[in-house]
Amino acid sequence: MDDEILYVVDNGIGTITLNRPQARNALTFAMYERLAAICSDPAAHGAPKVLVVTGAGDRAFAAGTDIAQFRSFASAQDALDYEEKIERVITAIECCPVPMIAAIAGAVTGGGASIACACDIRIATPTARFGFPIARTLGNCLSMANYARLAALLGPARVKDIVFTARLIEAEEGHRVGLYSEIVADHAALMSRARELATTIAGHAPLTMRATKEALRRLTAATVPADGGDDLVVMCYDSADFREGMEAFLGKRPALWQGR
Repeated sequence: MDDEILYVVDNGIGTITLNRPQARNALTFAMYERLAAICSDPAAHGAPKVLVVTGAGDRAFAAGTDIAQFRSFASAQDALDYEEKIERVITAIECCPVPMIAAIAGAVTGGGASIACACDIRIATPTARFGFPIARTLGNCLSMANYARLAALLGPARVKDIVFTARLIEAEEGHRVGLYSEIVADHAALMSRARELATTIAGHAPLTMRATKEALRRLTAATVPADGGDDLVVMCYDSADFREGMEAFLGKRPALWQGR
């Protein structure tokens, strides 16, 4: 587990590296928990003033959750428990008391895209490709909270566009629509710029940044209905289509959707 999440603090800057390059940094449940632990209590993890999250190598920031883990799902409750777990992790990132920068190269999809969206600033290389291709892969859905985050960041129309078409947003488009604050030349430039940006932010008033983070988080959270959308999660994850999508993805074949 220590090898799958690398974490170092240097001069007040903490760097979290998702380290499964052989799997395009797809996250295991243990990796999610480690990420949440650092973000929930940075003071107990070297007391960084800023956190940078990135993926090992230049092929991917993170290609979502390791899909093989879904094979253990046996009931609707498993789906609800999974979404609750992921929401707790994403909330830990959003509520982290220090600013968080996502340094993105390559694929940033599914759960990886949710992590990036929850960070405060995103910078990327020209290879960055962002999206939630679930309509083509698993046939599942996002949580209501993640739909709200995406809509706040990209707008409802663009969320429908990328989910319905299962397309990935290229770096230039991502910069144009405000997903990324800047695009840099390559992976080396990405990590250099992330550190430079983190150094600048680390020198600024921490309470100003904490208040700004929390104010914007509350605005987004206010759009999530009280029922939380559990019915939508169950409809998708407890379906024959989800099982088909998972086996098709792992078997590297097209899924045969039935809408049930």
